Amino acid sequence: MKILIIGASGTIGNQVVKALATAHEVIKANHSSGDVQIDITKTASIHSVFESIGKVDAIVCAAGDIAFNAFSELSREEWDVGINSRLMGQVNLTQIGSKYLNDGGSITLTSGIIADYPIAYGASAATLNGAIQHFAKAVSIELPNNIRINVVSPTVVTESLDTYGDYFPGFNSINAEDLAKYYVRSVLGVETGQTFKAFAGN
Repeated sequence: MKILIIGASGTIGNQVVKALATAHEVIKANHSSGDVQIDITKTASIHSVFESIGKVDAIVCAAGDIAFNAFSELSREEWDVGINSRLMGQVNLTQIGSKYLNDGGSITLTSGIIADYPIAYGASAATLNGAIQHFAKAVSIELPNNIRINVVSPTVVTESLDTYGDYFPGFNSINAEDLAKYYVRSVLGVETGQTFKAFAGN
């Protein structure tokens, strides 16, 4: 399979690459590095990447910025960070990318545990993570050519606890290597319209 992985250099994306690259052709995409560069907040950038790489069998997005702040302090600019990246970035990637997927291809998006278990400073993240999950469920019945779409919703990643651990007091973490298996399940499995919740025990 020919698989485009967006956010390939990140903590999650790096492990997804490792899990799939041994048996498949992986194209690594990041904002400023990798085999191709992509900015999912810009439709022109998404179009450009697919024009350069051609048809693929799977698209994985392990990227999408979001702002954390107290709800009373969240500015419209901070809301727009997540709206343009986490939500519309993945929506636009789906709409454009589906035209470059081979029959029976798949799209895997990323949300997060905050959609189900709110945290302080996480109103924007909860809203947009929930939105992308509902989007995938709704659009799964409209995608052509037997294309599948799923979302992986991880808890806080163990390797990122130094940065994000204080936001998730008492939450169980997941190793990125274990989390990558949920992406593999989405890419190589048969399910569609699902959110794979990688946070058992929370």
